[in-house]
Amino acid sequence: MDVAAVTRCVGRSCYVSPAFGDSDRFMRLSLSQRSTNSDPTGRKCLKFRGKSHRRLSFIRPIMATEESISSPSSGCAGETKLINGKQKNIVWHDCPVSKSDREGLIKQKGCVIWITGLSGSGKSSLACALSRALHNRGKLSYILDGDNVRYGLNSDLSFKAEDRAENIRRVGEVAKLFADAGVICIASLISPYRRERAACRALLPEGDFIEVFMDVPLHVCEARDPKGLYKRARAGKIKGFTGVDDPYEPPLDCEIVIQNNRDKGVSSSSSSLTEMAEIVVSYLDKNGYLKTP
Repeated sequence: MDVAAVTRCVGRSCYVSPAFGDSDRFMRLSLSQRSTNSDPTGRKCLKFRGKSHRRLSFIRPIMATEESISSPSSGCAGETKLINGKQKNIVWHDCPVSKSDREGLIKQKGCVIWITGLSGSGKSSLACALSRALHNRGKLSYILDGDNVRYGLNSDLSFKAEDRAENIRRVGEVAKLFADAGVICIASLISPYRRERAACRALLPEGDFIEVFMDVPLHVCEARDPKGLYKRARAGKIKGFTGVDDPYEPPLDCEIVIQNNRDKGVSSSSSSLTEMAEIVVSYLDKNGYLKTP
């Protein structure tokens, strides 16, 4: 047996890595409390497939505690960090593979394209068209759609003000991770408040947050109403609906503004969608996101 094998204990069960011998499987070791499973000296034994064996000296329970995590002996400085105003005994662990390394591998620069606008303004349609345009160029992208993320990541959130803010915060953090991986992340959300959008922008290096404003008037969006949400909001069945009884704050300094005032919506014209996607692609190309230095 290799004494360098890693052992971790969960409750009363120990799991030993396959570094023991040539085994490709994990062995489960159960620490018995029965006196019948102790040797004559009184020491506890381990059960290997039902048989008792004297406890090996290099196998010992490893308990992770906050104290041990922040202890200097654990190989880190043990500094206390403030996360959202709360003290956390955590230390950032750097990896030798950097963002630039990942970008070099896929030959593009990671960034976040944040598409904001009223419901019915064409955010999701543009996001899909943009993702297709990038795919056709051999560029990797991923869409974080405002509705789709509520099926999983944000399924526990309501549409109350505080939950809507948390919804944006979570998407911003996930988008940041995608960008750090070298992926062009397309976030498509109403995100009505400037404060939340500014907070997401602040998560990324300067220039890596590209805000796209779908500048479509309320009456046009309401005429489209592809999901029937405006009708339900006007009937009082939806409270706090953006544009009806909750405000939308247009961006003041976004990178791209796209106007589409046709009542029938962007889905009626594939060429229009293609043209809008090309506006964003051209911006990415001009600013060096579709290639690596």
